[in-house]
Amino acid sequence: MGISQNHLAIKIGVPARRINEIVLGKRPITADTAHRLSQFYRTTAKFWLGLQTDYDLDVTADECGERIEREVGVHAASG
Repeated sequence: MGISQNHLAIKIGVPARRINEIVLGKRPITADTAHRLSQFYRTTAKFWLGLQTDYDLDVTADECGERIEREVGVHAASG
């Protein structure tokens, strides 16, 4: 997007380390960071938190998906 991690951190008022750790997947996007990013990029905080949720679900599926399938199994929804 043509902006360095450090420049983004300065513009949104957070430590550069926070942005670096988010980029590296070592830290989640919090509500605070989502609000700051939404203000800077003129998006919504929900957009950024949605990206975080998608990432979390992908990581969980990769790490635990098969085990969860074995433990829970497949059950038809009953109503």
